[in-house]
Amino acid sequence: MKLPAVSFHSIFGHGSLPNHAICKVHFADLTSSKPNVQFSPSTLRVPLNSAVSGHYHIRIQGISKEHQREYIKVFAKLPENDDSESNSRKTYEDMLDAVTQKSESDLRSEKSSLGSTESSSHAEEVSNCLSFPRQELSQYLFDSDVYLHKLRAVNLHVLASEQWNASHLKTCHRTYLASATNLIHYLALHCLDVDQLKEDLCSVGLLNLKYANTNVLASITASIQLLENLKPDSSYKRTWPMDMRNYLTLQEGEKVVDLGISAMRKRASMHAAALFGHLQEKKNAHIMVTVGREAIANEMLLGDLLKAGANIIRINCAHDDPSVWSEIIRLAKHSSQMLEKPCRILMDLAGPKLRTGPLKTGPDVMKISPKRTAQGDVISPAQVWLSRTGCSPPPHLSLDATLFVDGDRFFKELDVGDVLKFIDVRGKQRSLTISKKFSVFSGCGYVAESLKTAYLESGTKLCIQKKRGKVSIGEVVNVPAIQHFIRLRVGDLLTITRDPRLYLEEIDATAYGAPRITCDSGRLFDSVKPGDPIAFDDGKIWGVVKGTSINEIVVSITQASPKGSKLGAEKSINIPKSDMHFEGLTSKDLVDLDFIATNADMVGISFLRNVCDMVIVLQEVEKQNLQGLGIVMKIETRDAFENLPLLLLQAMQSPNPLGVMIARGDLAVECGWDQMASIQEQILSICSAAHVPVIWATQVLESLAKSGIPARSEITDVASGMRASCIMLNKGKYIVEAVAMLNSILHNCTAKKNVKTLLKPLFP
Repeated sequence: MKLPAVSFHSIFGHGSLPNHAICKVHFADLTSSKPNVQFSPSTLRVPLNSAVSGHYHIRIQGISKEHQREYIKVFAKLPENDDSESNSRKTYEDMLDAVTQKSESDLRSEKSSLGSTESSSHAEEVSNCLSFPRQELSQYLFDSDVYLHKLRAVNLHVLASEQWNASHLKTCHRTYLASATNLIHYLALHCLDVDQLKEDLCSVGLLNLKYANTNVLASITASIQLLENLKPDSSYKRTWPMDMRNYLTLQEGEKVVDLGISAMRKRASMHAAALFGHLQEKKNAHIMVTVGREAIANEMLLGDLLKAGANIIRINCAHDDPSVWSEIIRLAKHSSQMLEKPCRILMDLAGPKLRTGPLKTGPDVMKISPKRTAQGDVISPAQVWLSRTGCSPPPHLSLDATLFVDGDRFFKELDVGDVLKFIDVRGKQRSLTISKKFSVFSGCGYVAESLKTAYLESGTKLCIQKKRGKVSIGEVVNVPAIQHFIRLRVGDLLTITRDPRLYLEEIDATAYGAPRITCDSGRLFDSVKPGDPIAFDDGKIWGVVKGTSINEIVVSITQASPKGSKLGAEKSINIPKSDMHFEGLTSKDLVDLDFIATNADMVGISFLRNVCDMVIVLQEVEKQNLQGLGIVMKIETRDAFENLPLLLLQAMQSPNPLGVMIARGDLAVECGWDQMASIQEQILSICSAAHVPVIWATQVLESLAKSGIPARSEITDVASGMRASCIMLNKGKYIVEAVAMLNSILHNCTAKKNVKTLLKPLFP
């Protein structure tokens, strides 16, 4: 791969080589070929091409004493034995991997070249002013000189990497040009071994490179300027551009892109606002909530979520259908207008995800049971909601069941205190007592209590016995079917079959003596082999493939709950170590994208793996002229994580608002639980350098959303997630309470507390 020449014109810190200096370049050649070196009084250029594939020590030294102390040695390493094809695929890995080296003898010679008399008198003067011990001051001057040389070498390496990746930057849209350049600078910095330099700079209070992600080049040059100003030789001082202007110019026009620290931070905020909208309250992150069919059953749910603090609604296209999505979006927009609160819609494409097939559903029966002690005594009656179809209960009620009843006359005559008698599915006489009445958005409903266990189905008759013998009858409707599942324990055998017509079978009714589950993806059966690990339901169940055939896979369960883990329909299947080929967008994704284009603000791209997948997405977006549609890249595979810099650079070719979701569920299964903490930190850092907003997703406040009681670790997880631009919550019975809790945490952590109100330590 042909690389552009690297310029060393700023190596001396004076902008160019002085006319009277004689330059020597020494190569410690470890290969048979040497690059041609060209130099002039103003610049020196070393062309690096495909012939250079080894290690070189490049020494640039001025003969005069003034420039001898500016000697610097750069050790550069280029990938060996790389063909041009592999290099073209791995531009990120082709960046210069360099570390600066400076021997103690060089430092001693530099120190002596400063001039003993002048240095001694100046050091004595500074020592008297600051009351520093002479030995410590000498060490400080020595170290600052070392830091300066190292930072110059890092600065040179960062600028060289920008030139080497000019082809990527030229294709970026002007909206992301500065951000893409900073991403290149970040990657160049982090391919160096600068851990010791980071610690040294932090120890003297100059720069923490860990927090310079959004403005890499400006931060490095600012530190160089500070170190130069601290040098005792005032004649040597040179002004570096603190805001780093004039380093990048757009191709259209003469507008100069500002790469300064404040400008780059504003750019990051601007990109987040373009995707999610502006934050309306004093908090530093948006709140996203995943909703499904339950938002239609409870029309008040979306309004309650917006009141609690959510401002983005997420719909997963892997579930339900366009009719359900349309109704959810209609209700969300209506609630947004009524409450005068912003609300954006994100719709995730299903992608080529492997899922378990449908299971045979059970009967349409609902069980109502009171709470009992271990001895069977009733502690509290079962609480049941009764209303017309579509009239959902208030979210603050804790109910055991919801029954929809058909009958206008029935509800007109129903009142608090009435007793409803019925015969349940088993033929037993049971009753419900009306205890409360509530007025809700779409009508009214009642809370009824039962002291005995009952089973109801669609068609069950509820009778009101009134005085004078009057009887009103209501009919129970729309009782949902019972969802079956398979309970798996360690050591069980599970058979996965292609045939979608097969449903749940008894354990002893299969050829292998194992329960069956279906999966209609041919890629699964074509890719797995015996010995491959396989995970179900986001890693809740693990197994090992024992045998395969054209139509079946036999799995031995190796990890499950001691009491057995439930595996139901539409649950994820992951094969982390398989080389399975996935298509970028499925036919279903293309159909769903048409719906998303006219109804949503953002689209989530699921199971991205490489640049080719991103190219297909951008081509489809451009084909449909969807310039205003936000694109969220879901990082949920190992390939997507490893290719994240290239995916970002590819996505930056489009003007569409861009974001990244850390899908920690599938990502943890693919990469390993022990790697998840490190991976999410790296994704946050890379996206911070690219000024791309991040969505912190999966199991945030999950215990609170499902059980109503948060875990302490969930609270600290939210604190970690505040570094992202958006935090996402999933479904749950107490999802409104979870959103309110998250909103409170964000407010408390963002608000500036009055110091006077804090407890103070006792002073003597």
